[in-house]
Amino acid sequence: MQLHDLKPAPGAHRKARRVGRGTGSGRGKTSGRGQKGQNARSEGFRLGFEGGQMPLSQRIPKLPGFKNPFKKIYSVVNVSKLSRFEDGAKVDAQALFEAGLVRPGQEIKVLGAGRLKRRLAVEAHAFSNSARETIEKAGGSVKVLGEPKAPSPHRGEGRGEEPKQAEPTESASP
Repeated sequence: MQLHDLKPAPGAHRKARRVGRGTGSGRGKTSGRGQKGQNARSEGFRLGFEGGQMPLSQRIPKLPGFKNPFKKIYSVVNVSKLSRFEDGAKVDAQALFEAGLVRPGQEIKVLGAGRLKRRLAVEAHAFSNSARETIEKAGGSVKVLGEPKAPSPHRGEGRGEEPKQAEPTESASP
């Protein structure tokens, strides 16, 4: 058997319908599309078009609000989970990762759920007020990682007011 002897299985290959090849072909003139109207045109209609009815994509309700692109997402650790560290230990991102409490590369926030009886030096990117109180009450210390935000120069000004400027200090003259 040679390559030129190969043929498709019987019935596997159908000849293409040749439309618009004269009246003798049986598919001439309007080429099986009938006369006039939307379906006789070459363009057809776009995806999602429902014949002038309001399309489904426009009928369904849209969700209110928006997604904040600047939202901070933290790995959360509760104070109760810090009890596994030894008394006087330094608890930083590396220690929390090794203990299996956080994933690497994410910012960490410590929340105040639970109790703590060990004196720990905890370093994280954010602390809730209750977590800060609990750690400090147990004799530990809290260190916030990252740079604190500088206050905006336009904060606290009312509408229409001019920015407040520092008053010059008077120097004593001889």
